Amino acid sequence: MQTMSSPPQDLEAVARSGSRWKRMAVRIPTYLADVRENPAWLPMFVLARTMPGRRLHWMLARKPKTMVAGDDTMFDATVGNAVSALKSDGIFTGLQLPEAIHREIHAFALKTPCFGNFNRRLEFLAGEQAEAEKRFGRSLLSGHLFERILECEAALKIQRDPLLIAIARQYLGAQARLITTRVWWSFPTEATEADRRLASLDKFHFDLDDWRMLKFFFNINEVDEGTGPHVFVKGSHQRRMLKHQYTLLVGHPADEVLDYYGPDRAVTLTGPAGSGFVEDPFGFHMGTVPTKKPRLMMEIGFGVSKPSRRRFHGEPIIR
Repeated sequence: MQTMSSPPQDLEAVARSGSRWKRMAVRIPTYLADVRENPAWLPMFVLARTMPGRRLHWMLARKPKTMVAGDDTMFDATVGNAVSALKSDGIFTGLQLPEAIHREIHAFALKTPCFGNFNRRLEFLAGEQAEAEKRFGRSLLSGHLFERILECEAALKIQRDPLLIAIARQYLGAQARLITTRVWWSFPTEATEADRRLASLDKFHFDLDDWRMLKFFFNINEVDEGTGPHVFVKGSHQRRMLKHQYTLLVGHPADEVLDYYGPDRAVTLTGPAGSGFVEDPFGFHMGTVPTKKPRLMMEIGFGVSKPSRRRFHGEPIIR
């Protein structure tokens, strides 16, 4: 995995995403559905964005037994190194999928119809994205496989890998559980601001789906600066300016984020096919829109709370 420091002016140029209130308004139906399904979601949503609330919840975490991945893992990394990097920086970049695994997922994603912009009525093959835009009369920024990815054996092998499970439990606590598996395409296109907001692209934000979370990301195809790489602000999971704690908004302007943490803390994650990283998504991060070629990304998510039946991204819930 290659990482590059990103100049603040470059990040600011891609981080303009319209009104904060519009960004929040599009999620209101999701928030209401979460409260109806699980009232315990509301205190998490309110308190987990504050450092005192998070630290208290971390103090109550059950300590796990010391775990090692053993010989069954497909990865050449250690639990200790990953957890140490996560605690200090919020991110660990030393993961690489075997070639056979990422090739199988890539082939599966090419032959399996995906759903554009989170809309199940916009179904198309990734290789036919340009034709699909003409057919649907709109830009297609993303294509999600949703529950179809669970038909791919290589994807299932990754989500069951003992190294990922061990890292999650050592970092999050004994109650860490696999929550979601997502695979999606991001396409070069003239995306609308609404679609960018929906996909959480080009805007620094943090995730607030649980008190404690961990997300593993894998670049299924090669990712360079023209393929829409992920950007993460190192150390931003451990401290937070008051303005960003006591607000219901999770997205914030790049200049505010970079002025507080320092432009040298923002890393742009590029790398060969199969390269991966794990991050604490409470840290500030963003995806960027590809400019030259599509990106195929896989995400394995762990949390500590009971999973909901309906998630914002529409991905399958792993029980």
